[in-house]
Amino acid sequence: MGTETGAGTGMTTATGGTTAAAAGTRAETAGEFGLRRLLDAVRQGRPKDVPGLLAPLDAAARKAAVAELKLIRKEVRGWDWGRWREQQRVRSALRLAGAGCITGAAAAAEWIGGREFLGWGDESRPVLGVLAGRDHAWLTEVARRLAERPTVAEDEYVLVHGLVQLTGCPAPATDAYVRGWTAAMNARDLAARLRADPQTPVLVARLLDMTETPGAIVWQAEAHAQDRSATWPSALATLAGEGLLDRAALVDACAARLLRGGRARDLRLPLAVLQAVGTTREERRARIPDWLGMVADGPSPVAGHAQEVLAELALEGELPVRELAELTGSALFRTEKKLVRAQLTLLTKALRRDPGAAAELLPAVSDAFGHEDTAIQERALKLVGRHLGAVDERVREELAGAAALLSPVHRAAAAGLFGAEAVGEDLPYEETLPPVPEPRPAVPPAASVAELIEDLVTVVRRADEPEEFERALDGLVRHAYRDREGLRAALRETFGDAYWMTGPHRFTHGPDGITVVLAALADTVTLGRLHEGRRLEKASCGHPGPGGVVEARLWEAAWLVSDGAPVPFLLATPTAHTGVIDAPVLLERLRGYKDAGAEPAPVDLAQALLRVRRTGPGVREAAEGAAVLGTRAGDRLAEWLTADVSLTPDVRFLSRGADVRSGRWWLADRLVVSFRERRAIREEFPPAFRWLSGASGASRHRCDHWWGQQPHWPGVLPEDREVLAVWLLPSMVNGSEWDSRGSTWGLTPLAEAGGAVGLTVHTALAVGLGSRHAEDRLTAVDALLVLASRSELDAALLGERLGTLMAEGTVKANRLADAVRTGAATGAYGTVWAVLAGLLPGLLAAPKPPHGLGELLAVAAECAERSGAGRGLGPLPGLPEAAARPGSSQAVTQARRLLSALEQKGDQSAT
Repeated sequence: MGTETGAGTGMTTATGGTTAAAAGTRAETAGEFGLRRLLDAVRQGRPKDVPGLLAPLDAAARKAAVAELKLIRKEVRGWDWGRWREQQRVRSALRLAGAGCITGAAAAAEWIGGREFLGWGDESRPVLGVLAGRDHAWLTEVARRLAERPTVAEDEYVLVHGLVQLTGCPAPATDAYVRGWTAAMNARDLAARLRADPQTPVLVARLLDMTETPGAIVWQAEAHAQDRSATWPSALATLAGEGLLDRAALVDACAARLLRGGRARDLRLPLAVLQAVGTTREERRARIPDWLGMVADGPSPVAGHAQEVLAELALEGELPVRELAELTGSALFRTEKKLVRAQLTLLTKALRRDPGAAAELLPAVSDAFGHEDTAIQERALKLVGRHLGAVDERVREELAGAAALLSPVHRAAAAGLFGAEAVGEDLPYEETLPPVPEPRPAVPPAASVAELIEDLVTVVRRADEPEEFERALDGLVRHAYRDREGLRAALRETFGDAYWMTGPHRFTHGPDGITVVLAALADTVTLGRLHEGRRLEKASCGHPGPGGVVEARLWEAAWLVSDGAPVPFLLATPTAHTGVIDAPVLLERLRGYKDAGAEPAPVDLAQALLRVRRTGPGVREAAEGAAVLGTRAGDRLAEWLTADVSLTPDVRFLSRGADVRSGRWWLADRLVVSFRERRAIREEFPPAFRWLSGASGASRHRCDHWWGQQPHWPGVLPEDREVLAVWLLPSMVNGSEWDSRGSTWGLTPLAEAGGAVGLTVHTALAVGLGSRHAEDRLTAVDALLVLASRSELDAALLGERLGTLMAEGTVKANRLADAVRTGAATGAYGTVWAVLAGLLPGLLAAPKPPHGLGELLAVAAECAERSGAGRGLGPLPGLPEAAARPGSSQAVTQARRLLSALEQKGDQSAT
């Protein structure tokens, strides 16, 4: 008789009873033999053999197998990635065996839907084969439980659908099941597949109600953009025409979903289905409130469709005047010029058809008087003028009051309609800028260990708040100096289960924030590693710069607290939210060190010197006091406060290469920075600061820190923002040249910091104004206004940088126009004009004017008209030629408007 070896069992077993009996062992029963063969197949990763091996097993053998299968499953979880292929095969076999052996419906569903069993190939049909002979009620319960698990219902749709077919139970209309269904249905013969699937009526209703449209439908729509017959809207309309789907129910579902609102991406399907199915006149009239809601709050495509439906009703006399006025108010309030123009066209036709409606409609028309586009203002004013005679005095007064919203270019026409007294006189222009931000004093250090522990809990969970971080770091040093053992006990009680409480830890990927200091207190990081960290010249990313300084401070603080903290407090703790230290405060801290007989830690003192305010009240007195303190640290402070220690580097930008492979395509790759040689930094500052003395070339490789926010960097150089801007600029470029959000976060600390404002800060501001996302542009506008309020904005330089970046493609004209329009609307027309006056000549002289030039000219014209800036100084270079071009494009129209505004005479001027 032959023998076979059971893999993983460590024994050789006989295929017959003779050998076993000869060996003196009990002969296997048939059930035991079948069980062993099943387990061997599972261990050897032979899933194809499992169904056949399950068939002869009785209930007892299957029950016995479950415990063994659980042990194998636990063992396989511990395998490393070197055995992933074997792991895949064993898991496939495990899933099938468990599905055939587990008797409880809940346990079976849990096993079949196990996370590690998903994504290992198409095993749904083998599982269905194993389950096919089970009890009907049991299968129904398993199907229900699997459908309730989102990942299983979507990724294992074939399995769940197969169970639905086996049992005949209703289709589970869950979002995940519908996503799996849509992915399975996608094909060129979509209509035929939907027609043949009995689930279609139920699942289509759920599909149209889903908050998020399944990705399969979005991809299919893009893939078949030229073949509408292969898309879901077309297929559903076909089935509705055949009577297989209830057309009225489809209309109700689509309208309800559109009215509920959401992302434009998720409303494309219900909108397209509604358009494909169509609506009757009665259905359109019955849903007037719904269409009005869509115009008011829907995304642009939805609002446009609803507006078209209502316009059709209005022209047929089916839309009451009150609802037409409501529609007008909603449409004119929107920012899309297409919708605004369409509404003005509709009102022109409606008033021509029913002049008596002027009293109700003209006040709504006046909402367009404040539109950003002066052409729209002009259309609205002309429409009001044509029907002004049909309204009473009360309406005339209301319209005259709204005329104050008009741009100055239309004020004369408004005065002709309503009278000069009704419109009012132009007041002298006054520039409106935000107040200069005041430094916010830092919170005092924690007075007790309990208060410090609260701070640490906050910082460990949220490490991106510089003020909280600085307070906690200083608190650790202070309380470790006073009572190291008491602080250690409090840490053990609060963070006992933290990974860093047991060691040793090398922190090979950097200090992990304040965690390395806590680990040093817990004695779970070696002194050798701490000394190594203190000597590092670069950050863990491999680059020198602010990141390296932050990490060096953490390593040094960890070293201080690891040996009883030989200093009573940190010198570099800021006195204001910007990261700055008042010079008199730093002098008092050095006196405290002298009294305590403590020597400053090198990194801490270097950071304090970079943070100390070098101008303003008390600086001279602090320098004099430091000079007579009698310590080397005092002498260094006195020298730092009195010497010319401006760290402002020489910065230049290389020209853009032809393509990405040139290595000079991205703006951050073309930044070349040269720092002057400074003996004090080279000889007395720790290695982490040496990058501030000497030259560095253009970037050779990019840094992970360029993506996302680095909130601790601004506090490294709060008095040298040109240097800071060099390091923040690459992350800002991500929001302009790429699709990163939140990229302009650094402009706020730059605007509030101290030090010179030069080329790099203005370049960063220019990049921010051209960011892809509106919220990032808004942050840049705020920074621009703060710099202007502090009299630190060089408008001409900013205009020049914008022109260069636009020529290179980093900044787009339409994005910039949105940003400067927002800035002007705050009342800073003169400031925005000064920037545009430095930008426009270069754009006007370009051989091919950039797309969006008309928008920039419109903003410039608005600024010139409202502020009077530029009058009497002659036209901008290139403007007369642009205004003289034939045609009526926006660029030509706005060039003529700007030229007219600059040629006007008057006393109005920006102040």
